[in-house]
Amino acid sequence: MKITNKLGLPKPFVSAVESNYKYKDKQYSVTSMLNDSMRETILKRRYHDKIEQDVADMIWMIVGNGIHKVLENSTEAPEELKEEYIKIEVIEDYFLSGKADLYNEKEQKITDYKTCSAWKIVYGDYTDWKMQTLLYGWLFRQIGFPVKKGEIIAIMKDFSSSKAKYDSSYPQYPVQTITFNFLEKDFKNIDKYIHRKFEEIKKLEKLKDDELPMCSAKDRFNNGDKYAVKKKKNKTATKLHDTLEEAKKHLSNLEKDYPNIYEIETRYGEDRKCKDYCSVCNYCNYYKKHYGVKKWNC
Repeated sequence: MKITNKLGLPKPFVSAVESNYKYKDKQYSVTSMLNDSMRETILKRRYHDKIEQDVADMIWMIVGNGIHKVLENSTEAPEELKEEYIKIEVIEDYFLSGKADLYNEKEQKITDYKTCSAWKIVYGDYTDWKMQTLLYGWLFRQIGFPVKKGEIIAIMKDFSSSKAKYDSSYPQYPVQTITFNFLEKDFKNIDKYIHRKFEEIKKLEKLKDDELPMCSAKDRFNNGDKYAVKKKKNKTATKLHDTLEEAKKHLSNLEKDYPNIYEIETRYGEDRKCKDYCSVCNYCNYYKKHYGVKKWNC
């Protein structure tokens, strides 16, 4: 990855995000398993040396890495293993690798540290975190370490102490522990998922860029098209509908009393991930078809 520095930040900022990391052929990390979009995953690997990202857009990564570095250099308990790197062959010549932040042998627990928004905790959607600790758990079990629990230590970078005082539904501290209890069926399911994912990867790696399966609307952060019933000369909608059928029904009811006053306007869903967050957008035929070539850092 090429690092740019549009704001002219001091050299230590640039050094903090520079990396000599190279993708290893036929080896995929735990974090790559969390990405549902295989198009994005594979394009990132193919164009890693050409992707550009600015230091200013990586500030929170520096903060997260800093927290990990401090904890990495701290002393663990006798029953704990810290930053243990594991690599396991899943199918012939294809490997899954990962490095959990902490493993507690006594509690049979995987721990991972996360920096996040307080809203992640407010909404309580931890599906990705459970999946990640379960994947680490699968790796540890392959080398003979039992795992019964996953744990996330979530550090909220935008925590508001004033909001915590008057809102009981808001996190009361800037750090929170989220624990997942794993059953044997969880590991059976994740084993099937891992093998299915690698079989898919093996097939997709042989495809050309434009032949890779398209990202879903969810992957593109697209909430879908909306249909606005509005007065013909107004910009503001009387009501937004999720389907054209609902909008037509609404318009039909309005026209009984107000003929030729209202109309239906289609408001196309926006691909927010593609436009604002995808680092490989310029190598994606979907993006180029709909938005052209981006002239600035993705």
